[in-house]
Amino acid sequence: MPLLPVSSARSKPESIALKLYAVLMQAATPLLRRKLARRAVAEPGYAVAIPERFGVYDQPPETNSELLWVHAVSLGETRTAAILLRAWREACPGLRVLLTHGTATGRAEGASLLQPGDVQVWQPWDSLAAVERFLTHFKPRMGVLLETEVWPQLLAAAQAQQVPVVLVNARLSAKSLAGAERMAWLARPAYRALTAVFAQTEADALRLQQLGANVAGVLGNLKFDAKPDASQQALAHQWRAQLQQSVLMLASSREGEETEFIRQLVAQGMLGSAVKGLGPRLRVLIVPRHPQRFDTVQRLIEQQGLRVSRRSSWPDGPAQSAAAQQADVWLGDSLGEMALYYSLSDLALLGGSFEALGGQNLIEPAACACPVVMGPHTFNFLEAAIMAETEGAAHRVTDMAHGVQKALALLRSQDDLQAAAVAAHQFSERHGGAATRTVEALTQWLPD
Repeated sequence: MPLLPVSSARSKPESIALKLYAVLMQAATPLLRRKLARRAVAEPGYAVAIPERFGVYDQPPETNSELLWVHAVSLGETRTAAILLRAWREACPGLRVLLTHGTATGRAEGASLLQPGDVQVWQPWDSLAAVERFLTHFKPRMGVLLETEVWPQLLAAAQAQQVPVVLVNARLSAKSLAGAERMAWLARPAYRALTAVFAQTEADALRLQQLGANVAGVLGNLKFDAKPDASQQALAHQWRAQLQQSVLMLASSREGEETEFIRQLVAQGMLGSAVKGLGPRLRVLIVPRHPQRFDTVQRLIEQQGLRVSRRSSWPDGPAQSAAAQQADVWLGDSLGEMALYYSLSDLALLGGSFEALGGQNLIEPAACACPVVMGPHTFNFLEAAIMAETEGAAHRVTDMAHGVQKALALLRSQDDLQAAAVAAHQFSERHGGAATRTVEALTQWLPD
């Protein structure tokens, strides 16, 4: 099998378009610097190693081509990269990894994946000078991009330097396809420059092929191979035994969802008073998707006249905290503890699905046997959402009002809730194996 796609040649209009794009990206460099400075105010991680964004590095250049470059842009992709790397290191002990990211949360999470000899830097800004310096400095033997990350200049430079780049766990929604087709002059050459693409589903594969991608296989979703942190699960089960109360979670919530969630809870009489069929009190937990919003979400809740208790204030669990017991809403203000939150909860409303944002990862709660109520917007996990609904691991609703009503109905019926929990766990177990398949597929694209 060739290391580079056969259809690598560009037409003259495409070459001109790429040159124009390169000029625009170079001209936008000062804007990126200002954006990073603004974001660093709320997230100091964005102020770290800024020269790396432009291909300038502290570490000495590599003298040989042995690094395997893995790009995981943000937190979700980095957690997916952890699944892939675990399987790959088992198959290839001593593997050296070059791990790149685009967001501060992704980089922070990625630090835990590093082993001796590995390197972690920022993804280079997609200007010609930055990407060429990146590739020349690290000399990666191969690039592996996670899910959706396709950058025209980076792929063109990798192709020119004969570095095979493969897109794995690839997904492309109908909305994203439409957007890419509007910029076909730029998108099509970029997708053709990928050495190979391994899609999550047949539908993703068809859409990627429409953009000219060399789809080499459909291997499933790597996220099904994620294993919840056993220590977090054990701690959550201990806390649940102490609580003896129902916990309803709004998971990975996005802007606008928390306010509507609280409004609907108040309207249903689910906050601050006993709810018929749910025991003395229902506990409500909100875990925002982005850590920079923790304080904002707390203020939103307090503006409704409600009391908030944050996870960081009860290290021994909510049952051992007087403030947590007196609070109306608990706020999950920690990173890397989603297994704890899902295992603590009886049921989760899926963040990002009640606004037109595509929904967050619904496979993660399923692995913790936590059933999900999801809104109408799940295009980020479309196939998984359809399967989860079909298999009883998730319930679809039209909006937040119906989501809260459905959650209340499930919480009042222990038989239905238990059946949904069992279905969620079985759903997670049934669709595993993508990590092994992906590692096996990738080995054929590695140069000797």
